[in-house]
Amino acid sequence: MEASMSILVTGATGTVGRHVVAELLRRGLPVRALTRDPSRATLPAGVEVVAGDLAVPDSLGAAFDGAAAAHLINFAGDGYAPLENGRAIADLAVKSGVRRVTLLGGRAEGDLERALAAADLDWTILNPVEFMANTLQWWAPSVRAEDVVREPFGSRTSSLVHEADIGAVAAAVLADGGYAGESLVVTGPERITTTEKVRILGDALGREIRYVELTEDEARAKWAADGLPGPLIDFLIDTLGNPPEVGRTVHGTVERVTGRPARPFAQWARENADAFRP
Repeated sequence: MEASMSILVTGATGTVGRHVVAELLRRGLPVRALTRDPSRATLPAGVEVVAGDLAVPDSLGAAFDGAAAAHLINFAGDGYAPLENGRAIADLAVKSGVRRVTLLGGRAEGDLERALAAADLDWTILNPVEFMANTLQWWAPSVRAEDVVREPFGSRTSSLVHEADIGAVAAAVLADGGYAGESLVVTGPERITTTEKVRILGDALGREIRYVELTEDEARAKWAADGLPGPLIDFLIDTLGNPPEVGRTVHGTVERVTGRPARPFAQWARENADAFRP
């Protein structure tokens, strides 16, 4: 892609989006970031910040105007509500001259996925498995406070993926092309159990982290006390207790698309060790 053509990144301050931005900048490409509130966006120097809301297509004209490619997410707002205006977004992208799109997929095909598939542009769906970054949300407080992880299903396996690798795959597709019309499963390089994950994190911290395996009832009670809604608790019990095959199968997508191996959890743990220290 020509270096003079901007690439639009939605969700640019999020877990994955910030890595898409960083990788595109590393490649020397101009980046335009969409945000609902530019005054609150913390982004690297050189990124063009444009106001807009994916849930409000009429607010997106300036964001898409002149962009040659775009990285999209399929939700909007603080509640991560699925987008219901996929056709309007796809039509605007085509009208604005966008030729290539990556979409960070969700758990199920949504309105935007269907609209992109019917549009006259090159689209690629990225379907990452469990994020390594989820470890921060779920484990950091108890590890900082008492060097312990309390969670059910210690033998559960996952091919969890470094969020920077998701960003690198998106950036490579946006910059170099290829994979049009494909849905790419993005995983890490290994399948590890919950107990192995605890041990690896402890190695990165230089101290022992104790794992306490909860029963399903104990997990439900803990998550309810933490304020999680009932439907989310049901989802977690089902997903963690009966992990889908795709979430525990290693795919070589990262190396195939980027030319380098996917990052293992041990690397992620070293990079984020300070977040787990008191």
